Amino acid sequence: MPQQKDIVKIAIQMPGAYPQLIQLDQKKPLSAVIKEVCDGWNLPGPDNYALQYADGVQTYITESNRLDIKNGCILRLTKAPSRCAEDLFKGIQSSDSGVRCDSLKELANVSTDVTFAQEFISRDGHLLLVKIVEDSNESNVIMTHTLTAFMELMDHGIVSWENLSTVFIKKIAGFVNAKLTDASMQQVSLDILESMVLSSHGLFLQVKQEVTMERLVAHLQVTNQQIQTKAMALLMALLQTAGDSDRQDMFAFLNKKNLRQYIYKNIIHSSGSVQDEMAHYLYVLQSVTMNHLEPRMRTPLDCYSQEQRDILHSLRQAAFETESENSLSHERRRSLCAKEFKKLGFSNNSNPGQDLLRTPPGLLAMDTMFYFASRYPDAYSRFVLENSSREDKHECPFARSSIQLTLILCEILRIGEPPSETGSDYHPIFFSQDRLMEELFCVCIQLLNKTWKEMRATQEDFDKVMQVVREQITRTLSSKPTSLELFKNKVHALNYSEILKLRQTERLHQEEILAPPVLELKERLKPELLELIRQQRLNRLCQGTMFRKISSRRRQDKLWYCRLSPNHKMLHYGDAEEDTDNPPIETLQEKIPVADIKGLLTGKDCPHMKENKGKQTKEVLDLAFSITYDVEEYSLNFIAPSRTDFCLWTDGLSVLLGREMSSDSMRSELEILLSMEIKLRLLDLENVPIPDSAPVVPKPPSNFNFCYDFSQTEQ
Repeated sequence: MPQQKDIVKIAIQMPGAYPQLIQLDQKKPLSAVIKEVCDGWNLPGPDNYALQYADGVQTYITESNRLDIKNGCILRLTKAPSRCAEDLFKGIQSSDSGVRCDSLKELANVSTDVTFAQEFISRDGHLLLVKIVEDSNESNVIMTHTLTAFMELMDHGIVSWENLSTVFIKKIAGFVNAKLTDASMQQVSLDILESMVLSSHGLFLQVKQEVTMERLVAHLQVTNQQIQTKAMALLMALLQTAGDSDRQDMFAFLNKKNLRQYIYKNIIHSSGSVQDEMAHYLYVLQSVTMNHLEPRMRTPLDCYSQEQRDILHSLRQAAFETESENSLSHERRRSLCAKEFKKLGFSNNSNPGQDLLRTPPGLLAMDTMFYFASRYPDAYSRFVLENSSREDKHECPFARSSIQLTLILCEILRIGEPPSETGSDYHPIFFSQDRLMEELFCVCIQLLNKTWKEMRATQEDFDKVMQVVREQITRTLSSKPTSLELFKNKVHALNYSEILKLRQTERLHQEEILAPPVLELKERLKPELLELIRQQRLNRLCQGTMFRKISSRRRQDKLWYCRLSPNHKMLHYGDAEEDTDNPPIETLQEKIPVADIKGLLTGKDCPHMKENKGKQTKEVLDLAFSITYDVEEYSLNFIAPSRTDFCLWTDGLSVLLGREMSSDSMRSELEILLSMEIKLRLLDLENVPIPDSAPVVPKPPSNFNFCYDFSQTEQ
C-alpha cells in the first residue's frame, strides 16, 4: 500500500469531458497513470496521450519532473509530444499556406517545452525551419512564426548554433538590415543574431561582417521600444564578444555617432521610464565601455620607458617655473627634480615612478594626472602651488592623492569587473560624457583639496580624508546626476560638515530601528568595555613614551621619557638618549606621586603654551597637555609625538584622576568594541562547541616575499 506522502490529489481536464479527480501515486509508472485516465474517458491508444499543466507554463509531465506536482494541481490530458511533433512536422510541409501558417504558429508555442523540442529535433524538424528561412518564399507572418519556433527550439541547447549554414546567417542578417521589414520579424531576427554572437567567436565574426553598425544604430532610433531593446541587446553582445581591436573600432564609431547621448536623451526620456531589460543593457554598455581602461589600470609604470618618464617630468614642469635645467650640473638638476617631485606629493621623490608600480591603479593614475594638468592647467598649478606653501604636515600631496583617488574611482565605476547577468545600476552621467573617468577625476581631485582644508587635515589624516571623499562621490552618484556640471555642483555642496550631519542622522536612525533589547544590551556592555579601555590606557602609560623638549627657540634638540609605575602610584620621568628604546624605570631620576596631581590641562590652557602665546602652531597646540601638582604651583608639560599618543596619555591621566575619558580615540574604540560584542552576543551558537583554550598559532612563514610593503622611504 502506497505511503501517504507518495499520494498527490489532482484534477485532470480534457476538452468536452468532465474533469477527473484522482489520487496520483508517485510510485506508479506514468504510463500506467495515463492509461487509467484514458480508461476513465474510454479513450483508446493511451500511448498517444500525455499529461501537461493546465495553467501557467503548460509543461509536459515526465518521469523526471513528476515530483514537482503538488496537491491541488490541475493537469490536462493532451496529445503526446511524439504525436504532436509528428503532426506539426507534416503540417509545416503542407501545400496549403493556411495549414503551414497554423502549424508554425502552434510550433512556436509548444517549442518552449524541452520534451516536445527533443521529439521535434529528433525528426530534423529544425533543419526544415532552416530551409524555409533559406528559401525565403513565405509571407512575413509565416516567416515570423518560423523564426520564433526556431529560436525557441535553439534555446534548449540541444543543437549547436555553430552548425548553421552561411546562407542562413546571411538571410537572418538581411532581415535585420532591410529597411522595410515586418517589425515582429526583425525583433526575432535580432534575438537570433544575439544568440549567435554569444555562442562562438566564429559566429561573432560572421554577424559582425553581415550586420552593419549603421543599420544597428538606426534600429536604436526607431519608436518601437521592442526593436530598440533587441538592437541594444545585439550591440551589447557584439561589444562583449569583440576583441580589443574590434571593440576600439566599435567605440570609435559609437562615439562619432554620439550614441550614448542619443540613448539617454531619446530612448529613456521618450519612454518616461526605463524597462528592466533596457536598464540592464545600459548598465552593460557602461561596464564594457569603462572596462577599456582596465589594461592601463593593470599595467605598472615601466621605469625604463622614456615616454613615461617624460610624462612625469612634464607634470613637474607644468607645476613649477624653473630656470633652464640644461645649464645646471647633473647633481644640481637631480636635486632640483627631487625637491619638486616632493612638492608634487610623490613619496619616492628621487624616483617618482616607484609610486606608480602598484596595480591597480597603475598607469591609469598617471593618465588622470596628465589629463588634469593638460586640460585644466590653471587648476592644476593652483592645487600644487597652494599646497607647496603650506607646512609640510598640512600639505595635501597631489601625486599620492591622485593615485588613491584614481583607485577609488576605479572601484566605484567597477572598472575591471565583468558586467553581471542581472546588473542594472548604471550612471546617467555616463551618457553625457565621453571621457567620464578623466573628467570625474578632474572634479574630484579639486574636491579632495577642498575637503582636506575643511578637515584641517595633516598627513596622518590621509586615509580619513580619502574615506570622506569616497563617501562624497558615492552619495552624489547615487542621486543619479545627468551631467558633469550637475555632479560638480552636488558634490561640492556635500562638504565635510554635511557628511558629518548625514552620518549622525543615519546613526540615530539605525539606533531607532534597533530592538529595545539590543539597546538595553548595549548599555549593559558599556561599563565592562570602558573598564577594558581604562586598563589599556594605564598599561600604555606603564610602557611609557618618548617626548621632545621644545625650547623657547623651538629647537627640538632634547628628549625625555615618562612612564607610570606598575603600581600606578608614581609618574617617573627623566632625560633620555635618542637611541634609547625603552629606558628602565630606575634610570628615570624624577618622579611625581599620582596622589599629588591636581589637574590636567590641554591646548592653549597649558603653561608652556601660554608662555609662547601666538608663537605656537595649531598642530603643536593640538598635541600639548600638562599636569599640575603640589597645590597647582608646579606643572609637568608635554608635547605628544602624535595625536594617538595625545589621546592615550590624556585618557590615562584622566583615569588616574578619577575622571571620565573624553578623547575621540576612546569614543571610536568604544563603538568598535560595542559593535563586535553585540554581534558576538547575538550569534546563534546553539550546538556549536566553544573550545576552552585558544587555538595554536601557526609558525610564521619562512619568508614574507608575498607581502607588499606600501611604505615608501624618501630618498
